[in-house]
Amino acid sequence: MEIYLAIDIGASSGRHIAGWLENGELKTEEIYRFPNGVTELDGHLTWDIDALLGHVKQGVALAKEKYPKIRSLSVDTWGVDYVLLRGDEEVRPCYAYRDSRTEAVIPQVHELIPFSELYRRTGIQFQPFNTVYQLYADKLAGRLAGVTDFLMIPEYLMYKLCGVKAHEYTNATTGGMVSAEAGEYDPAIIAALGLPEHLFCSLQQPGTVIGEYAGIQVVLCATHDTGSAVEGIPMEEDAPYISSGTWSLLGVKTRKPITSEASQLANWSNEGGVGYNRYQKNIMGMWLVNRLRAELCPDKPFGEIVAEAEASGFEETVDANAQCFLAPESMKAAFDASLSMQPQTVGDYFRCAYRSLALSYMDAVQELQHNTGLHYDSIYIVGGGAKNAFLNALTEKASGKKVVALPIEATAIGNLKIQMNVQ
Repeated sequence: MEIYLAIDIGASSGRHIAGWLENGELKTEEIYRFPNGVTELDGHLTWDIDALLGHVKQGVALAKEKYPKIRSLSVDTWGVDYVLLRGDEEVRPCYAYRDSRTEAVIPQVHELIPFSELYRRTGIQFQPFNTVYQLYADKLAGRLAGVTDFLMIPEYLMYKLCGVKAHEYTNATTGGMVSAEAGEYDPAIIAALGLPEHLFCSLQQPGTVIGEYAGIQVVLCATHDTGSAVEGIPMEEDAPYISSGTWSLLGVKTRKPITSEASQLANWSNEGGVGYNRYQKNIMGMWLVNRLRAELCPDKPFGEIVAEAEASGFEETVDANAQCFLAPESMKAAFDASLSMQPQTVGDYFRCAYRSLALSYMDAVQELQHNTGLHYDSIYIVGGGAKNAFLNALTEKASGKKVVALPIEATAIGNLKIQMNVQ
């Protein structure tokens, strides 16, 4: 029996999941789980990459204790964020995507290359934290001086394991600098922004073996977690999916990128998949709920929270994707400022949050159908949000689609499946 190890790291937690085939069926076992989150440093939001690496190594060690012979491992994380290197030395800090440092440079980037041109070339939706804006902020701050490499966070973690600096395709596409047509970094964008050309290496596909750590092959999965999640969804048809975590990633597989004006205006992305294009949109996810819980009732189990939301009669909603909810000092205050009627109970806040999320899913599905010219009957939901029967019912009612909720570790499963296909 060959054992594979998926290291799946999200914005709030990470986990090591072992997988193997048993009578043709994929079996999994969680080996190690650890917390993650942004830390504030000198007024900026950052990632503790040393702690992440420590957890990665600790989880691998525990996996080897239980399964001494592991064939391969791979790491996936969220997209857009990266580590700069001068040789083997990190340029610190490692900024987190929710940090506001890009706000001032976005207009400057668009003066050099208008967003319409960026979208035509990359097909990537506008997000203030896209890698293209982060790197330009680094340039203006002098952080690129002497830099030899930039590695997306999962590639950085695997480099620290096996010593190889790899650049994986699906994760690179999240940043807004990869040509939708060519599947490589776009030299025209790099030249327009005056970024160092040597940082933008050829991209490697999921399934590439890049090295070895502790006797274990290190393999590139789809290192953007949504890319792996889509591989892990057992769909009976090419239906829309929602990978429901801190963000909700809603999309569908397409043969080619869709970079029409309608797609640009509706802010849809074309991200790399494993042999296909992922036409998707980043919309708000469990961030709303998690931050409300941390502020209003940190010790209350989610089951009780959902029950109180169901029992509430509060009917007003907010625009879940409004800028004010991205990184507020107080999520409660952000809701209060956006509502004409003030919630009276904890259940009122959560009912408002869940209904607002369901309506944002409905809007996104309607846009998806318009832009693809196709009609869909179902939505597949995976990830943390798939466990919430109340939110699933609200989504089904709002969208008019059959919701197929799969409360599985889809990202880890996709990560494992890609490793298992390596010969």
